[in-house]
Amino acid sequence: MASTWTAKQNKLFEKALASYDKDTPDRWHNVAKAVGGKTVEEVKRHYEILVEDVKRIESGQVPFPNYRTTGGSSKGNNSSNEERMKYLKLQ
Repeated sequence: MASTWTAKQNKLFEKALASYDKDTPDRWHNVAKAVGGKTVEEVKRHYEILVEDVKRIESGQVPFPNYRTTGGSSKGNNSSNEERMKYLKLQ
């Protein structure tokens, strides 16, 4: 069963992934600590789900998510989505 993640935890998770790349010793421990309230196993599973979601999006199985931005402009959404995809491919 998947654990519940708040928007704040997801944001912290994204920032932690940017800070602790795949070559960082104890990467998942550091990510879990940065997120707070999650175990190493939970953050690893959350990452695996994220990678699977990206694969489905890239293969056209699901539409690209429409992330909302704080500016209310949909123009920035494509840029934000593209940046997330580029980032995830680097991981």
